[in-house]
Amino acid sequence: MGKKQVTFADIAKYTHFSKTTISRYFNHPDSLTLENQEKISRALDELGYKKNKLAKVLANGKSEFVGIIVPNLYLHYYSEMLTQLLATYTDYHYKFLIFMSDKGAAEEENYIDELLAYQIEGLIVLSHTLSSEKLASYHIPIVAIERESMHISSVASDNYMGALQATSLLIRDKCDILIHVNVDVPKYVPAYDRIRAFEDTCTEHNIPYELSLNVSGDSYNDLFSQMKVIFNNIDEKYPDKKKGVFLANDTYANMFLNLVIQKYGCFPDSYEIVGFDNSPIANEAIIPITTIGQQIDVIARTAMDLLVKQMDNRKQRKPEPDLAPTHKKIAPVLIRRETTS
Repeated sequence: MGKKQVTFADIAKYTHFSKTTISRYFNHPDSLTLENQEKISRALDELGYKKNKLAKVLANGKSEFVGIIVPNLYLHYYSEMLTQLLATYTDYHYKFLIFMSDKGAAEEENYIDELLAYQIEGLIVLSHTLSSEKLASYHIPIVAIERESMHISSVASDNYMGALQATSLLIRDKCDILIHVNVDVPKYVPAYDRIRAFEDTCTEHNIPYELSLNVSGDSYNDLFSQMKVIFNNIDEKYPDKKKGVFLANDTYANMFLNLVIQKYGCFPDSYEIVGFDNSPIANEAIIPITTIGQQIDVIARTAMDLLVKQMDNRKQRKPEPDLAPTHKKIAPVLIRRETTS
C-alpha cells in the first residue's frame, strides 16, 4: 500500500469482509467473533494502518477532548495545577484544550462556546468568573477546582485546616504579631476559609493579628507593586516586633520574601513567612519557603476521576439522569522550610 492512507475499503478488500463489518470492528468490536477480530487486527498490521482519530470523532461524536479554563498563569498555583492535569493523560488518555479567562463573563462564555464547538466531553474550571449555576446550564460534565460549586462537582483543599496549621505554627514560634495577606475573598469561595481559620485561631489564642486583604492586580508586576506597599506598611508599623506573615499563596510569599531580603540583605529573625499551595516556587525561592501543601497532584487526579465518572456515564446506552454534584476535600500538609524557626 506504500504511504497511501489505508481506508476501510482497503481493509474490507484485503480481508474479504464488508465495510460494515470493518466499521463494527472499530466501533463495536464485541459484536464480532474473536476469530474475526483477530483476522482484522492482523490485516491492520500487514497493511500498515494508522488510526485516523478525526474520522473516529466524526463517526461517534466522542472527541476525547477535555476543556480547561484557568484565570491566569502568573500565580504559580495555576501553572502547577495545569501541569498536573496534563500529566493525567498517561492514565486517562484525554487531551486538553485550554483557555485563560481574565476579562469577564462574556469572554468566558465565548471560550466555552468555542470548546463546545470542538465537542469537548467535559470541562474543568478554575476561574471564578461564571457562577456554578450558569456552568451547570451547559449540561456537560463539569468539575470545579477551588471555586464556588453549589451546582457542579468540585475538588478543593481543606482550606480551614491548612490555615489553622499555618497560624498555629507562627504562634508556636512565638511571633508577636500575626498578619494574613490575601485578596478580599468572597465568603462563598473555598479559599475564604483561610481567612476564617486565621482569625479564629488568633482569637482563640489571644494573639494580636491583622488582616491585609487589599492585594490586587491583573499581572505579576501589578501584584508585586501592591505587595511592596503591603510590606512597607507592615515593616514600618511593627519595627520592634517579630512578625509572622501568612500569605494566601506561594507567589505572594515569594514576593514578600524578596522584598524583605531587598531591604535587609538577609532574612532577619524579625520575620517568619508561611505560604500556601506548595507550588514549585516555594522550594525554588532564594530561601525555601515554609508552606501549606495543597497536594496539587492529588487534587488534579481527583478532579479527573470525578470528570471521567460523569463522562463515562454519558457514554452508557442508558445513562443515569444528571448525577448529583460530588464535592471532595483534600487534606493539606504543613511543609516546614527555612522561613520559619
